Amino acid sequence: MHFRFGEFDADRAAYRVTKHGAALDLTPKLLDLLFHLLDRPGELVTKEALLDAVWPGANVTENAMAQAISELREALGDNAAAPSYIKTISRRGYRFIAPVKRVDASSAPPAGSPAAGPSLEPERTLAVTDFVNLTGDPDVAWLGAGIAETVSSDLASVGEFHVIDRWRVSEAARQAGGSAVQLGAATGASHVVTGSYQRRGSQLRVTARLVDASRGEAMADVKVDGRLEDVFSLQDQIVRSFAHELGLATAPASRVGVGETSSLEAYRAYMEGWLKVESMDVTQNVPAMRDFERAIAIDPGYAIAYSGLANAEFIAFDNTRATPSPNFAALRSGIEHARYAVHLGPDLPEAHATLSFLLTCAHQFEEARRAAQRAVDLEPDSWRHQYRLGHALWGQARLRAFERALALYPQFAYARLEMAMVHVARGDFNTALDVARRGASDQERQRHDRFPAVGFHWLTGALLAARGDLAGALPAFSRELDQADPTRLYRAEYAAAALVSRGQVLCHQEQFEESAAAFTAALGYIDRHPRAVLGLAVVHRRIGSSETDRRFREAHEIVANLRKPERDAEWHYATACEAAASDNAADAAAALERLLDSVPVSYVGWTIPIDSAFLGIRDDAAFRRVLSRLAERAA
Repeated sequence: MHFRFGEFDADRAAYRVTKHGAALDLTPKLLDLLFHLLDRPGELVTKEALLDAVWPGANVTENAMAQAISELREALGDNAAAPSYIKTISRRGYRFIAPVKRVDASSAPPAGSPAAGPSLEPERTLAVTDFVNLTGDPDVAWLGAGIAETVSSDLASVGEFHVIDRWRVSEAARQAGGSAVQLGAATGASHVVTGSYQRRGSQLRVTARLVDASRGEAMADVKVDGRLEDVFSLQDQIVRSFAHELGLATAPASRVGVGETSSLEAYRAYMEGWLKVESMDVTQNVPAMRDFERAIAIDPGYAIAYSGLANAEFIAFDNTRATPSPNFAALRSGIEHARYAVHLGPDLPEAHATLSFLLTCAHQFEEARRAAQRAVDLEPDSWRHQYRLGHALWGQARLRAFERALALYPQFAYARLEMAMVHVARGDFNTALDVARRGASDQERQRHDRFPAVGFHWLTGALLAARGDLAGALPAFSRELDQADPTRLYRAEYAAAALVSRGQVLCHQEQFEESAAAFTAALGYIDRHPRAVLGLAVVHRRIGSSETDRRFREAHEIVANLRKPERDAEWHYATACEAAASDNAADAAAALERLLDSVPVSYVGWTIPIDSAFLGIRDDAAFRRVLSRLAERAA
């Protein structure tokens, strides 16, 4: 018996798979795995069934099975994020989604030819908007996102179609103005779910509508009534009604989202915390932590609440990472809470993805990559997991991961900034500048988005300065400053970076008064900023000030205080900047070499080619060798 799918021919008798006549290099175990899936095209094959069929009697973990699936996908040239052959059904198993044709060996047409079978039809996609709080009752405001999140999660678990990430839907809904047709066009959804709820004392009424996005016609309307404390059951009724209307073979079991709890109060605390995290307002981060802690206190086994707390602790660290006293306690605590979330919910993708983000901050890149890949394997259609995987990767692998993230969420501009980092490290300023300018356009347009573009104007200016266009760089730095907002994540950091770069360029142009003003303003955003203090020292030296020695001593003290195990990379970088400020190219290059020696291949050091602190030593041979080494790491 032969199986035809795509460009492949799988011959069970010959026990091989060929593509255009060339045999694939597959182990016997991978062949067994593939033939088991081919025998059941379109069917959900559970993890348990696969283990029993392919590894009978063996003590094999789900991780080993996931690794085998990953290797099989790689051999077929498949993409877990946008699969053509093997689709992961989160927490349940796998489905072979390509058309499979069983053919007699003597009459088999060439694989990949029109006779080999029809092409795969686009899968159905569903967008669920936040439900509207008709009574405006602030005490149940969290339900709008809570119902949408649960309905999305439950329908996604059925595995018959793709449910678009709620964050992306919310942003598109704001821009589409409430039209299901426009929302479908913006997200690629074939169906849209909208709804509302109203509370009357202890009673709750929830209404929901399923709309065909191509025609704007309602396919089903559901109205459910019950007690507020029974909202889980009400949500399940909605999901079962829609599952039936969509012709799905099975409806999800009664549960609450992906991190189950039986406590409504725990669920409420979690959702209220998550909505604060979603706001990207750093002033809401401490209250968010308290919400997650309350959820955990109510239900100590609530896995996703630990993941939420770890996310908030990530923000607490990341918002202070460039300050004199980064919150490393929050980073360590976040890693601990994320690990515990994984322990409680080993099949919870968000827990693995969150752990990856925190481990990347701690420069534990290998484990971070494994954790992010696990999240992607569990939930390949999540742009967040693809982004976090890219964040932990480097070089071409990072670019591929971010391309997948952007395919799922094109508006997430920050992924492009992290793509530009690779091009900068490679010394490909033209490509990096194209990315930066596109991002700068997004930055102007997306000022009020949940995930606004940030840093692109600074990057544009830094690239122009590195190419020698100092005059063109200055307006770009000013535009970054126009959008500085200390309540938004990374805004203050990029504002300080823009001011430091501006000060360095102005100093290079011998505009010393304006340069000193820029460095001083940077210190208003980040106190004791090493490169701002170094910049002021250089300005005083250039104008022959009696303050020069004192300024350099102050800068040296700030740099020396960075010499701590958790800030080792920063110390090497700042030491290089200090040497460059003293026109000591050899020592600057040596410090940068130590920086690259101290960390695995990663994004660390990516700004070296465009840092205006090194404008004066760019032509030094030792510095050029550093740039060559950095480019090789980014290949």
